[in-house]
Amino acid sequence: MKNIEFFEDVSALQLGSRPFYSANHDEIMAGYTTDVYFVKTRDLLRENGTLDVPVVAEIFSKEAGVFAGLSEVLSLLRGKGVEVYSLDEGMSFSPKEVVCRIHGLYSAFGMYETVILGFLAASSGWATAARECVRAANGRPVLCFGARHVHPAVAPVMERVALDAGGCAGASCILGAKMAKAEPQGTIPHAAVLIVGDTVKTALLYNSILPERESRIILVDTFKDEAEESLLVARALKKDLHGVRLDTPGERGGVSPALVREVRWRLDVEGFNHVKIVVSGGLNPERIKLLLHAGADVFGVGSYIAHGTPRDMTMDLKMIDGKPIAKRGRLPGIEDNPRLRRFL
Repeated sequence: MKNIEFFEDVSALQLGSRPFYSANHDEIMAGYTTDVYFVKTRDLLRENGTLDVPVVAEIFSKEAGVFAGLSEVLSLLRGKGVEVYSLDEGMSFSPKEVVCRIHGLYSAFGMYETVILGFLAASSGWATAARECVRAANGRPVLCFGARHVHPAVAPVMERVALDAGGCAGASCILGAKMAKAEPQGTIPHAAVLIVGDTVKTALLYNSILPERESRIILVDTFKDEAEESLLVARALKKDLHGVRLDTPGERGGVSPALVREVRWRLDVEGFNHVKIVVSGGLNPERIKLLLHAGADVFGVGSYIAHGTPRDMTMDLKMIDGKPIAKRGRLPGIEDNPRLRRFL
């Protein structure tokens, strides 16, 4: 695959038919996902004789957040002769704080500004949303169920970030969990219960086919009242049952604190104190706090993490050929941040 170096390379680029529209790894590395104006800049600087000028670039966000995406930036820049100083993934940052600094020839990394900022902006948004949920859960597990809410090309990126930088305890997306060196977690969908036709029969089948190492957590909101189904399943599986999952749809009022309290009470009255209550369905930090207080044990969060607002990242050149410089409104020269450490 030919790398994009100059504008004529863009004009010459021809694409064949493809089943999916996401960029593959080679296309990202070759510069196919950069903004075209950075390629035109290479032509201009080449003509000016300054394409290989040494520069220092600093990256910051206007908003606070949780830093993520660095590992992909390092993969992009490794072997290009640059130095990278950065926060660690998972560190919180303040508005306008320098989160990453790159030293090197402009020709080595300037064209990748789009890609670098995209890695950091999206990943930091997901990490920030995940961390908010983790803090709201106050030590109880938060599972990322967000893959269905984003393009599948980036679903594993999001779920890896939710675990590694956001602090989630698990993820349902197979590739995302594996990238975070974890095993994917999840029960079965309502489709399975609907096809089998009975929640208790489904629970017994699930218990019989599942490896012993897997937790037996059963959906209990498909056919009957959630408290009733919880008891029926608990009586059938007894000690084998690890938890019940409440995912009541909005048409029935969603998962409410009152429902969680009732299920917890009824399970405890019949001696099923060991059964955990897993809640999911439109959760956010505020709802997590309410349901935690009501007795929920585990929280499955999808859309709130998946739709986490990206942290707009900006890259500024602050040194050119050893001289401090900046655009109007920015401070010229390197801004000290002792929290940065060298990665490349």
